Amino acid sequence: MKPRYSLGLDFGTNSMRCLVVRVEDGAEVGSAVEAYERGEAGVLLDRRDPELARQHPADYLTALRRAVPAAIEIARQTDRAFHPSAIVGIGVDTTGSTPIPIDETGSPLALKEAFADNLAAMAWLWKDHTAVEEAASLTRRAAESRPHYLAKCGGVYSSEWFFSKIWRCRKVAPEVFAAAHTWVEIADWIPAVLCGGADASTIRVGICPAGHKAMFHPSWGGYPDRDFLASLDPGLGGLRDRLPNRAEAVDRPAGRLAERWAETWGIPAGLPVAVGALDAHLGAVGCGIRPGTLVKIIGTSTCDMMVSPLEQPLPDIPGLCGIVPDSILPGHYGLEAGQSAVGDIFNWYVQYQRPGGADVGSHEALTERAAGLRPGESGLLALDWNNGNRTVLVDQRLTGLLMGQTLQTRPEEIYRALMEATAFGARMIIGRLEDHGVSAREIVNCGGIAERNPLLMQIYADVTGRPMKVSRSAQTCALGAAICGAVVAGPQAGGYGNFDEAIAAMTGVKDEVYLPDPAAHGIYDELFDLYRDLHDAFGLAQWKGSLGHVMKRLIEIRGRVRRLP
Repeated sequence: MKPRYSLGLDFGTNSMRCLVVRVEDGAEVGSAVEAYERGEAGVLLDRRDPELARQHPADYLTALRRAVPAAIEIARQTDRAFHPSAIVGIGVDTTGSTPIPIDETGSPLALKEAFADNLAAMAWLWKDHTAVEEAASLTRRAAESRPHYLAKCGGVYSSEWFFSKIWRCRKVAPEVFAAAHTWVEIADWIPAVLCGGADASTIRVGICPAGHKAMFHPSWGGYPDRDFLASLDPGLGGLRDRLPNRAEAVDRPAGRLAERWAETWGIPAGLPVAVGALDAHLGAVGCGIRPGTLVKIIGTSTCDMMVSPLEQPLPDIPGLCGIVPDSILPGHYGLEAGQSAVGDIFNWYVQYQRPGGADVGSHEALTERAAGLRPGESGLLALDWNNGNRTVLVDQRLTGLLMGQTLQTRPEEIYRALMEATAFGARMIIGRLEDHGVSAREIVNCGGIAERNPLLMQIYADVTGRPMKVSRSAQTCALGAAICGAVVAGPQAGGYGNFDEAIAAMTGVKDEVYLPDPAAHGIYDELFDLYRDLHDAFGLAQWKGSLGHVMKRLIEIRGRVRRLP
C-alpha cells in the first residue's frame, strides 16, 4: 500500500502550524508556521488593562491560507512518496478557552465593519484574565446552588474560561453581547469553517473545550442549566437557549473539507475533519498518553494531562481544570491540571529585568551559569505565580514571590530559583493527583522548553524524584491533531480504527531519560517543605501558622550546601 498522510492544524498563542504526518509511522514530513499578523506577537493588548488579551479571527483564516500550502510543498520536497492525494484526514487543535462572538451564519463579529476595532468582538484569548470578578461570582453562586458543577472542574471556576469571559463581555460591552447570536470556542469554529459551515446552529461542539472550560457534562444534560445561568445574568440564560445539548469526542468528524479550502490548498475535497480539541489535550495524544502516564506540555504555561478508564471509579479532585469523559481519549476520563506561567516567567526575567546586560542576561547564558549551581546553594526560594495559580489553588489574583535575596545574589541564582519554583509547582500537582488515587507511573514532557533545556528537565527530575522522559516529536500538539485526522479517516482510507492503534504507530519518546540524583532530591525535599509553607500561607485564606522559620532555614541549607566538597 502506498503511504498515507494526515494534516495536523495547531493554532497556538502566537502562530498557527500545519504538520504533514505519515500515518504508518508518525514521520513528520512537512511543517510550516504562520505568525498571526495583528497585535504584539499575535496578541491584541490594551495598555489600560494589563489583564486583557485578544486575537483577531481574521488572523486564523490568513494563517490557514498560507501555512497549509507551505507545509504541503515542504512535504513534496522531503518525502518522494508524498502526494496531496494521499492525505486521508485532518485534525485541529487550538488554545482555550478562547471564545468568539459569532452571528447566525457562524461569522465572527470582528469580521464586520461595525466591530472591526472593538476588542470585545475579538477572540478572547485563553490568557485573558479580565473576568476575575465574574469567575469569583460564578463560583460562589454555583457553590450555593449547583455544587456538582464545580466538583467536575476542581471546585473553582476560572477567569480563563468560557462563561466568565462571556459574562464579562455582557457587562463591559453590551453592544457586542447583544449583536452576538452565540459564542463558540475556536476549537469548534475552525473545523466548522473548514467544512464550509454557514449556520451557527450546525457547528459541532467538542467535548474537550466544552467539558474542561464550560462546565459541560453528560450527567446534567450538557452545559449548565438555563435557570442557573439566568441567575447570574438574564442574558446568559438567553444564550443557553442557543447552545447545543450535545458534544462529541475527537474520534468523530466535524464534517468534510469544503471545496474552497481544497482548491486553496491543492488537496482533495471531502476529506474528514475531526472534531476540534484544545492544544494541550491533543499534545498529550501526540506524546502517547495512556493510563498511568502524566504528560506535561511545557511552554509559556504548562498543562498536565492524565487519563483514566471510564469503567474505573474516579473521585472528584479539587483544584483540577476538569474531569471530563472522552475529552482526551475516547473511553477515558480526561484529567487536566497546569501552571499559569512557566516559560513566561523565564521570559519576564530576561526581557523585563534584563539581568547583567546582554552578555550574561540571555536565556542561554543564564542557563549555562545556573547549571553550575547546586540545589540550595543560592539560598533563594520563589513562588511560580507571576500569572496566578491554575492548579491546585485556581486563583488568578496570586502573584510571584522571591525570597532570600542578599547583596551578593547573582542573576543566574535568581534564574535557577525561578526554574525550581516551577518544578515545585509541578510537584504540587503530582501530589494532588496521587492523593486522590491517580498514580503517575510515567512522566513524558513535551514542548520547546522540554526539548531545548536539559537543565530544567534535570531539575524537574531532582525535585519530583522521578525520571523525566521527553517526547520524540517537537510538535506534539500538531501531531496529536494529525492522529485525530488518521482516526477519523478510518482503516478503509489508510488510517486507524482507534486511538490505541494510532498512538502505538505514530508516537514515541527519545532515548535520553533524565534520572533524579538522590543527593539533589534530598536537598529539594527540604526546599519543597518550605515552598509548601509559602504556598499555603499566601494561597489559602484559612491558613494559620508562622513563616518565621523560612528565611533562616534557607540560610542554613545554603551554608550546608556551600560547605560540601
